[in-house]
Amino acid sequence: MKEFTEIIEALKSKQNPDNLAGMARYGIKTDKAFGVSLPLIRDLAKRYKNNHPLALQLWQSGYHEARIFATLADNVQLVTEQQMEDWVLDFDSWDVCDQCCNNLFKKTPYAVKKALEWSGRPEEFVKRAGFVMMACLAVHSRSMPDEEFESFLAIIVREATDERNYVRKAVNWALREIGKRDMKLYAKALGLSRTLAERSDKTAHWIGRDAVSDLESGTAIRRMLHKDNLLKS
Repeated sequence: MKEFTEIIEALKSKQNPDNLAGMARYGIKTDKAFGVSLPLIRDLAKRYKNNHPLALQLWQSGYHEARIFATLADNVQLVTEQQMEDWVLDFDSWDVCDQCCNNLFKKTPYAVKKALEWSGRPEEFVKRAGFVMMACLAVHSRSMPDEEFESFLAIIVREATDERNYVRKAVNWALREIGKRDMKLYAKALGLSRTLAERSDKTAHWIGRDAVSDLESGTAIRRMLHKDNLLKS
């Protein structure tokens, strides 16, 4: 495919060894990476939209940046549940996981289902993906009812003792974003955060304490009051 070759050559032409070193410091695998920044990838991807075959080929290449590119180039209407299951097993870096969930997977009709399923899986990046999906849906899905997010809060309680770094940070992220969605969920998420902060388990304690700090900040409170006023107006 001509477009595939063009993209790989473009990524190779922009490779940056200094960026690779920085990526490695942040825990990103670099054995098949070029060190191309995300803004550059996004800029390149503007020329290739809704191309499902191209996205599949880019993903199969295994290149780090090509996989992020694939999440920007794919046609969400053609993404299948099986594709999501195949791709999630390929996640080996937190940034590919997060970009894929935010750029593509959250927009599919399977987003809630996968958030529920993946958050209970044992694989570190699959489990992270489940909670990243929750966070992305909390921010971007305006039509989802509060009850769906309340079910996510129950899962957060269940999984709050997973001490793996990429999981606990995603659990914390999901909790904070759910709490910033509306006043009702704010109260529930803040109450849950305080409960977790009092637990003896160090991971649950950290998740809860950090979420309390964020949700009680002036920025979060002003955001909630603004949303509440918009709903009432």
